[in-house]
Amino acid sequence: MPKPRNQQISVTETPYYHLVSRCVRRAFLCGITEAYNFEHRRDWILERQTLLTQMFAIDIAAFALMSNHYHLVVRVDAAKAASWSYQDIANRWKFLFRLPVLVERYLSGNSSGVIESQVTETIIENWRTRLCDISWFMRCLNEHIARRANFEDRCTGRFWEGRFKSQALLDEKALLTAMAYVDLNPIRAQIALTPESSDYTSIQQRLGKAIHCAFHGKLLPFAGDSHQDNAQHHIPYHFIDYIELIDWTGRQIRDDKRGAVDASGPPILARLGIPVDCWLQNCQQLEIIFHQVIGSINSLKQFCKKLGRRWLHGQTACQRSFG
Repeated sequence: MPKPRNQQISVTETPYYHLVSRCVRRAFLCGITEAYNFEHRRDWILERQTLLTQMFAIDIAAFALMSNHYHLVVRVDAAKAASWSYQDIANRWKFLFRLPVLVERYLSGNSSGVIESQVTETIIENWRTRLCDISWFMRCLNEHIARRANFEDRCTGRFWEGRFKSQALLDEKALLTAMAYVDLNPIRAQIALTPESSDYTSIQQRLGKAIHCAFHGKLLPFAGDSHQDNAQHHIPYHFIDYIELIDWTGRQIRDDKRGAVDASGPPILARLGIPVDCWLQNCQQLEIIFHQVIGSINSLKQFCKKLGRRWLHGQTACQRSFG
């Protein structure tokens, strides 16, 4: 029995999550078949991601669009949502849904009385909560794509699996591991040889190599980026370290590369105390090795306590990988 989403996500414990959504009935999200070219659907997803990151208090740190699924690593910015005025919230919400007449009257200053104003403010506060909620973010992304794909395929029914998969990233090591796993998806699937040739990934976007299709939103910046505007709202690594790590990892996990793995990995692994063999295994089998959470064993225990659960799957993997 799947656990309720509120037993898997706790933004007060960690704002970072790895999300995966897969198609059903062997449907094509993107890609090219003998009968049809689905590549234009990548534009749909990137356009929708761009809109949603502007409307929601949720930033994208990494993404990869594959033929029948996609990956996101996101950061929830609850403080940003808390700072919005009622007008800000309504302006964002109306880009996604039609505003009720009650709210339109309130915003124009024509509410009929105190009771109506209180009811309207309650509605808007509910929108504030939704605009920093991962489930609502994924709903607004997946429903939009499903409707367009079903219309194009001239069919009805489910396009996505019933639930998206979410993994809580409990610390900086877990965040780094999940981002690398996502950015290296095309290399692992043997449809790209290098990070810069990995189409429709955040690593290609960050390297400025996205030619055919680009995410026009603002990716969550790394520490030290020139456009960094808030020291608390960045990925806690330097971009050059991340690029070196991705390039080295991509060379090691290609199936056509034979021979022993170089034991002297990039310095960032040594600084974080992550064993090279564990790193490479995690970057190939993250969704299999870990379950709902990724992080150190101490972080996992705190997360369990916050959710009111005695234990979570994956403690052995967390202990082995992060200590």
